[in-house]
Amino acid sequence: MTLFYEFVIMAFIFSILGWIMEVSLKFIQYHRFINRGFLIGPYCPIYGFGVVGVTILVGGLIGREGTYAETFMAGFVICGFLEYMTSFYMEKMFHARWWDYSSKPMNLNGRIWIGNLILFGLASVIIVKWIAPHYFDFIETWNPFLLGVFAWAILACMLFDYTISHFLMNIVKKEIDTTDGDNTEEISIQVHAMLQNKNLLLRRIYQAYPEFKVLPSHLTKKYKKLKKDYKAAQKECRNLLHQKFRTNFNSEQLKQAQQKLEEAYQQLNQLTGRFKRRY
Repeated sequence: MTLFYEFVIMAFIFSILGWIMEVSLKFIQYHRFINRGFLIGPYCPIYGFGVVGVTILVGGLIGREGTYAETFMAGFVICGFLEYMTSFYMEKMFHARWWDYSSKPMNLNGRIWIGNLILFGLASVIIVKWIAPHYFDFIETWNPFLLGVFAWAILACMLFDYTISHFLMNIVKKEIDTTDGDNTEEISIQVHAMLQNKNLLLRRIYQAYPEFKVLPSHLTKKYKKLKKDYKAAQKECRNLLHQKFRTNFNSEQLKQAQQKLEEAYQQLNQLTGRFKRRY
């Protein structure tokens, strides 16, 4: 259990450091303090979990110690995976794209991009090779009982924070799904304005993600249904075309299927235009 406690504290420390980095970058961009991240407290767990994941994989405490190149790739992959899955989870859970790298080069579905991945890899080398050994030397001097108390206090604090933050994000999701509007840009503007007039905790969400784009459930459900209908119409046309040279071929049936495909395409294309990004 001692190693588990050490990893919990390590994740907490680097979550705070990641939050400080995020806040500093946004201060440079917006010239004001912005409490970044999903959680209310001064920490971004994605950084802490990333550091712990890389340390476990190539830090030499549990398995083999990785080379500099392996450590870089571990940070590149693990931190990229965490950022991608966090983006995916928050989008599906709270019906908005909270950050989007679509305009940046070499991005994957707008969730991650090569610039951040390279920085994750370089940071992993610095932390695992030069900082982590000093951290473990220091933390192992702690009294085991106090180490456990501190670790469980951290877990309890972050669980409480997650519960409150989840509740607040559900309020935002409700506003997203119930706000009237013909397209995602219009609804985004209305939800942004609404959040700026709410209490401090809800305003913080807008400040943390000032450029988030809403994805209302009624539009996404309609889009998925139209996409499914379009694929079914495509399949029907393909099957009829394969039968074109058979004696029992029905040309009228093919004509109707092609018309159905064209209608499905037009409906899908029209709805897609109401989104500011394609799925």
